[in-house]
Amino acid sequence: MSEDVRLVAWVRGRVQGVGFRWFTRAKALEIGGLSGFALNLGDGRVQIVAEGAREGCEGLLEWLQGHDTPGRVDGVTEIWDTPRGGYEGFAIR
Repeated sequence: MSEDVRLVAWVRGRVQGVGFRWFTRAKALEIGGLSGFALNLGDGRVQIVAEGAREGCEGLLEWLQGHDTPGRVDGVTEIWDTPRGGYEGFAIR
């Protein structure tokens, strides 16, 4: 059985105005079992919070760091934590 985790990631690059949050939500739903959100930040980054099975969160992080994302990802900073709950599905904020 997999442990549940919380992933908070900040994605740098050309990631606003290119559908990045929408594709992130679609990927989270494709992976399944993840809840959280994707949010544009004022400094041009996108923040992603995902909670669920470690394998699912690792898969989302791998996708965020890969070359299949919209726009251009220059880097991803992540923090792992224990889940806090309170999310219904995966939202775009």
